[in-house]
Amino acid sequence: MGHRILALIIKEFLALFRDKKSRMAVIVPPILQLLIFGYAATFDLENAALAVFNEDPGAVSRALIGRFEGSVGFKLVGYLQSDTEIGPLIDRQDALLVLHIDRQCSAHLAVGESCPVQVIIDGRNSNTAMLALNYVRSIISDFNQEWAEQSLGAKLPAQLNIRAWFNPNLESRWFIVPGIIALLAMIVTLVVTALSVAREREAGTFDQLLVTPLHPWEILIGKAMPGLIVGVGEASLIILVTVFWFRIPLVGSLATLYPALIIYVLSIIGVGLMISSFSTTLQQALLGAFLFIVPAVILSGFSTPIANMPKFMQMLTYLDPMRYFLTIVRRVFLEGAGLEYFWYDLWPMTIIAVVTLSMATWLFRHRMY
Repeated sequence: MGHRILALIIKEFLALFRDKKSRMAVIVPPILQLLIFGYAATFDLENAALAVFNEDPGAVSRALIGRFEGSVGFKLVGYLQSDTEIGPLIDRQDALLVLHIDRQCSAHLAVGESCPVQVIIDGRNSNTAMLALNYVRSIISDFNQEWAEQSLGAKLPAQLNIRAWFNPNLESRWFIVPGIIALLAMIVTLVVTALSVAREREAGTFDQLLVTPLHPWEILIGKAMPGLIVGVGEASLIILVTVFWFRIPLVGSLATLYPALIIYVLSIIGVGLMISSFSTTLQQALLGAFLFIVPAVILSGFSTPIANMPKFMQMLTYLDPMRYFLTIVRRVFLEGAGLEYFWYDLWPMTIIAVVTLSMATWLFRHRMY
């Protein structure tokens, strides 16, 4: 029995590494994924965009602001002149948080009371928001401790007041679950389309398809439509579960979400058909799909902020359709934003869909015979 098992193991290794495509699929993807995880996957917070609205001219407020300016966790993006600038700044995601120091700060300290300090934070990405708040609490705590030691037991100078927008309780589920719509729609669509041609080639039925009167583009559409229907249907099911099971509010409109969803699924179909045109076996198709899925998820900002990645990794994210749809689905759910806010996400995703489908058509036409 031992010899038979050993012979079977050797046979499997020979079958795997004898094919050049299989060798490439086994060696290259782990290396690429290691590089992407090593550079892109980080939960450290660095250079979080911070804006300051300081209404107090006193020395204490300047000293507190200096602590934030000197922190590696925050990057000062500007000083605000009025509270009306706070909303648009966070809406555009130009700042993750705003530090607001009340005009009565010095007056409160003069009579022995604490100075009110408000932090307004973008709660759409609850993980990043919680990290930023921990940094804020640490800076405020250290500042208060030094002030108390220098003032011989005086009251703490800063009293923190936190307000989170779009996700008041900073529930991570509100951030993660809408992103799963993009993730699972991609996985299901990619697997369905990537395996379509490879399955027939492996079964030997693809040759029978070639002798039919169908044109190549007709075969391509026939292969793409199941992926489109399954991908949109899968996303619709997850949306229902998200709203009615997890009780995550859908603030925006489905009329905004679905056009973006269809464009996103079409871009994934193009990638899946390219993988399918290169693959002659189901194993190769699955490995090709896996090669695309892992980097696409990491580079999309699904779990880690894109702003924390190195510059060259940030440039790669512009080639990832999931990056754009992830922004759209989260903003529709949490903000209620309309299509007019998504032009900068829709047109790159549309170009990706056109390019991938065109390349898939060319590859399909040149490799089907």
